[in-house]
Amino acid sequence: MAPREKWTDDRLDDLSKKVDDGFARVDGDIRELRTEMNTRFDKVDARFDKVDARFDKLDARLDSLYRVMIGALIALVVALVGCASTLAGIAFL
Repeated sequence: MAPREKWTDDRLDDLSKKVDDGFARVDGDIRELRTEMNTRFDKVDARFDKVDARFDKLDARLDSLYRVMIGALIALVVALVGCASTLAGIAFL
């Protein structure tokens, strides 16, 4: 098949129309994909909101546990100091 050396205006117009149609189709596909991606990202964002809420609850529970542990440690130190001072007082009698 020998290549044509001359392109007619009609053939160039046909080629231009095919190229325009191809770009229009690709543009439509990209818009459709963008819409689908946004929908899926919205679903993922909603799931992360639920996960964030759970982490907030867990943080609150851990904070209260830390407060209890610090209170118990302070009570233990006070008890040990009291016992030590009592034993020291008995030793000097």
